[in-house]
Amino acid sequence: MRPTGRLHIGHYHGVLKNWIELQHEYECYFFVADWHALTTDYNESHNIEQYTFDTVVDWLAAGVNPGAATLFVQSKVPEHAELHLLLSMITPISWLERVPSYKDQQLRLNDKELSTYGFLGYPMLQSADILVYKAGNVPVGADQVAHIELTREIARRFNHIYGREEGFEEHAENAVKKMGRKAARMYRDLRRKYVEKGDVEALQRAQALLAEQQNLSIGDTERLFGYLEGGGRIILPEPVALLTKQAKVPGLDGEKMSKSYHNTIALREDPDVVDAKVRKMKTDPARARRKDPGNPQNCPVFSLHEIYSDAETCAWAAQGCRSAGIGCLDCKLPLIEAINAEQAVMIERARQFEEDPGLVRSILLEGSEKARDVARETLDDVRAAIGIAHR
Repeated sequence: MRPTGRLHIGHYHGVLKNWIELQHEYECYFFVADWHALTTDYNESHNIEQYTFDTVVDWLAAGVNPGAATLFVQSKVPEHAELHLLLSMITPISWLERVPSYKDQQLRLNDKELSTYGFLGYPMLQSADILVYKAGNVPVGADQVAHIELTREIARRFNHIYGREEGFEEHAENAVKKMGRKAARMYRDLRRKYVEKGDVEALQRAQALLAEQQNLSIGDTERLFGYLEGGGRIILPEPVALLTKQAKVPGLDGEKMSKSYHNTIALREDPDVVDAKVRKMKTDPARARRKDPGNPQNCPVFSLHEIYSDAETCAWAAQGCRSAGIGCLDCKLPLIEAINAEQAVMIERARQFEEDPGLVRSILLEGSEKARDVARETLDDVRAAIGIAHR
């Protein structure tokens, strides 16, 4: 996540709630993308460190747990930059220019000078962010799927160019033998079915078989994954987009909640401020007067009810709106209470980190060291495959 300062409830319901669930299901790496912030705001970098702190405090307040996931700062792991550089040597410029967000953001951010390599190359930096941890799944919204596909293409091209080690088949066959007689026989049978007949189910079963092997080195495992498909060794595995169901959180004006629209409710907002903001929220334009019936589907307040309120309250609000049985302020009051109840927990969690900023720095230092250990291993493999290990 880019460091843009304090987060809002759109970030929580759109991203962070998903992170909180994933951290208990996968080995997760969550980082503050401070280099990415420079791709569009390179001339406004003075706030990045404070924004980084604010962002991480909000993560912790929301329930992201440094004991369950690795939290770090991108620039503290320089291997991201090195892999980005090495990938830039093999990635065609046309691949970057066709990324949908490239032209879209140039139009949307037309007040900024974005004719820089950093802006053009940010999807490749994003690819390096993913590939440096050999990530299997990347949680993204539908608008980011194109970036994951680019990452897959870059990984595929890298493996094609550099995965053809000398004596690959001999090394692969030696690795098969290490699996044990029964597993080796099954692997060879499944591989033959896929290579000769294109049996996708056989490929998937073989991949699952490899994932279960405990007595293979990482290098041998990667060789055998590549051998399955008749190619070379897989140095950089292709990630998969883990599509997340993102809640559509409307802003105070009914548009998408965004800082640039100045229509947000912060993640740890003062209760009185929440009260004042929600009271002033736009509602269905059809309800110009108290007695006018409305349509809850045209009301951003009801959209927030669908996120915050139980079924009974939502039914009450919808019926009251359609029949003009309740006024808009009546509808807003239980929503204010629900938002403040959720926020109270976060405000309490955040207190210890705001009172002792050293705790946040310690979490990020420890997380950055752990992330760098993993990233170094990937770069060792990458340098060796290219032929610049210089050992």
